[in-house]
Formats: sequence, structure tokens, C-alpha cells
Amino acid sequence: MRKNVFGRQFQRTTSERKALFNNLMISLILEGRIKTTEQKAKAIKAQTDKLVTTAKKEEVHARRLLSKSLNASAIEKLVTQIAPSFKDRHGGYTRLIKTENRFNDNASMVIMEWVEGAEVIVKPKAPKKKTVRKVKKVTKAAVKKKPVVKKKPVKKIVKKEKKK
Repeated sequence: MRKNVFGRQFQRTTSERKALFNNLMISLILEGRIKTTEQKAKAIKAQTDKLVTTAKKEEVHARRLLSKSLNASAIEKLVTQIAPSFKDRHGGYTRLIKTENRFNDNASMVIMEWVEGAEVIVKPKAPKKKTVRKVKKVTKAAVKKKPVVKKKPVKKIVKKEKKK
């Protein structure tokens, strides 16, 4: 039963749900875009807009309010980079772009990103380092050995004699 719980529950306890929403918001702030389910994105959209509106005030009190749900690096990036890009905007700071459904459970997936300044905020990922495989040295003894081929056992067909 719902028992006066406002919003989406996601079959989680209150503390788990708050932690999930805070982690999603921190990831959105630090990365610039996240890929998540449509319901989770809609659940954090209003909270994210409220955080940006609070960060636009640029006061010490605003930073203290943000520290309830964000970590220090996310607060710094929100106040210094994201909030100034929305100074002329009065809401609707995020957008949802629908993508394909998830293969596992067919959940509708979306990409959640900032409306303005997404090109400036998103940092390019570092290229992956190529791994070099070590090659084993071939010795003369290894060359002389012949590979062992296991023969499959032949099944014998035994005819049963009929009793008279």
C-alpha cells in the first residue's frame, strides 16, 4: 500500500530512494548527461530544477542548502559552471531524449541532459590505452614435441541374443 507516500516509490525504502535520486543528480551534474530509465529521470527532473534555481542565487546559504543532497565537487561545478549558463532562463533546465528500450526488461530508456551549454559542460573521455600481449618464446623442445591428439573411444554395438 502507498500509505501517503508522495511520488514514485520504485519498490525501495525511503533512504534507498533518496540515495538513488541524489546519486543520479550528482552524476548528471558532473557528467553533463546520464542514461537512465524514463521513470527515474522524470522523478529527479523537478529536484534537479530546484537545485539549479537555488544555485543561481550564488549565496553562502544556497551552498549550504545544496550540501544536503550534493557532494562538494558537484556543488562547485553547479554553482560555477551550470547555474551561470541558465541565468536568463526561468525553469526547464533539463531535457529527456528517448532511446531504445532496454533489452533485459524492456524498460523505456532516456538520455537526460542540460538544455543549454551541454557542449561546454560535457568533457571528452580519455582514449583507452592499448594493452600489449606478451608473446611466449618458442623453444626447440616445444617445437619437437608433437601435439597429442586424443582418439575418441569406439562404441561397440553388442547384439543381444534372444532367449528361446
